[in-house]
Amino acid sequence: MSSSSITSSPAPSLPRRRALALLGAFAFALAGCHPILSISDARSRTNGSEVTVEGAVTVPPGAFVSAMGDEGFALQDDTGGIYVKMAEKQSFGLGARVRVTGTLDEQNQLRILKTVPADVDLKSGTEQVAPRDVTTGGVNESVEGQLIRASGAITQAFQDDSPYGYKLYINDGTGEVQVFVHVSAGFDKAALQALTVGQRIAVVGLAAQYETTYEVAPRMPSDLVLQTTAP
Repeated sequence: MSSSSITSSPAPSLPRRRALALLGAFAFALAGCHPILSISDARSRTNGSEVTVEGAVTVPPGAFVSAMGDEGFALQDDTGGIYVKMAEKQSFGLGARVRVTGTLDEQNQLRILKTVPADVDLKSGTEQVAPRDVTTGGVNESVEGQLIRASGAITQAFQDDSPYGYKLYINDGTGEVQVFVHVSAGFDKAALQALTVGQRIAVVGLAAQYETTYEVAPRMPSDLVLQTTAP
């Protein structure tokens, strides 16, 4: 009866085991990380993609809750902007620098990034984003998610769309655009009702979209100014 021997490899030494354990932990942590994309690049990804972006807050948390149904905020970098949708209201304000990891989606055709508090990282420093001047006819997909400024004559006066918001329309000669004022943005309803067709206003707000309608959504009362003379 013959016998055979089995040769086994020696067990790794303790320092080597520690090194392997550290390497495994590093690889596991790295697998959960996502490269920081420009917001423009992130917006181009397909729905359901998980992305990480970083930028400055242009719409404060909760300002649009009446129509959006969440406590989200908007974020912008040098390439574009996006609305960040989340259920829990955050404590930071305009200009805060924030890194967000979330899932791309759409809400009524508005590009959004859905996230949770654990994936929202407040960074140091602040940056106040200046609104981009856009014609009323130029409020479209190319500026969606960005902070913009448009001005023109009122073509359709106050329309009550409560409890979501209020609507009016302006035109600078390049095409009519809707101004959607969220109830939650703190505007005086009576002051909006007092605006009449033909008056000129300037509006700063988020370039947004509801179904097939592009709109400017002011964030606070100071974003809407009555112009006494044409620019």
